[in-house]
This record gives sequence, structure tokens and C-alpha cells, in this order.
Amino acid sequence: MPENESWEYSLYIPNDLRAVTVSRRTLRLILTMHGLIRLVDVAELLATELVSNAVRHTKGPAALRVCWSPPGTLRIGAWDADPEPPEPPRPFGRVEELEEGRGLALVRACADVWRWHPLSRLGNRGKYVWCELTAA
Repeated sequence: MPENESWEYSLYIPNDLRAVTVSRRTLRLILTMHGLIRLVDVAELLATELVSNAVRHTKGPAALRVCWSPPGTLRIGAWDADPEPPEPPRPFGRVEELEEGRGLALVRACADVWRWHPLSRLGNRGKYVWCELTAA
């Protein structure tokens, strides 16, 4: 499939820390198969942080969503069942000495844009946290 065609993948994952590795490896395979190997390293970092937050800070299932939109935007998102907003990213100067709390600071630093929004559909609640990378 050429880079000028849109595509989307969703991976539903259990609330299990092993899902972070499964998500990262699945994302690597997706991007490699679509000829986007140049985005793999940063995309893996971003997906790891988003999925890790979804699994560590909530009790329900989660999902990884990966979308490509021509001419060159990769959106990576994580859905989880908790409607509470994510904690705002801390400034890097305060994050470096912490064991935890770096996830969204890394996402903010490495992605072109990141956002989140609450979800409510068919009685299901939760949130979707996403970021975008622009292919150069």
C-alpha cells in the first residue's frame, strides 16, 4: 500500500503490562510493512508511553490506534475506559529526577501535536489520548 493511501489499525489490549510490549512490536510491524521505517523509533516511544499510561493508570481494557493520513501524518492514540483526564505533562526540568511521570512530557517533546478527549458512546466511557508525527 503506497504512502498516499489512508489506513488505520486498532489493537484491543487487556489491562496487562505485557500489552505495552505487544503494542510496540505490533506498531513496528505495521510501520515496516507500510514502508514507514523512518518513523519507527519515535513512534514506538510515543506508543509505549501512551499505552503504558492507559494500562498503568486505569483498571479496564485499552486499545492502540494507528492511523496514516496522506500526505504524511501518523496519528498514534490510546483509548482507555477511565474518563478522567491525563495528568498534564510536567516540565522536563522537574521530570528528570522522577522515576515516574515522564510519559506525557516525552510525548509533548517528541510529537508534533498531542491532545486528549473524553469519550461517551453507547454507554461506554473513557478517553482517547493521541499524538501526531509528520513524516519529513
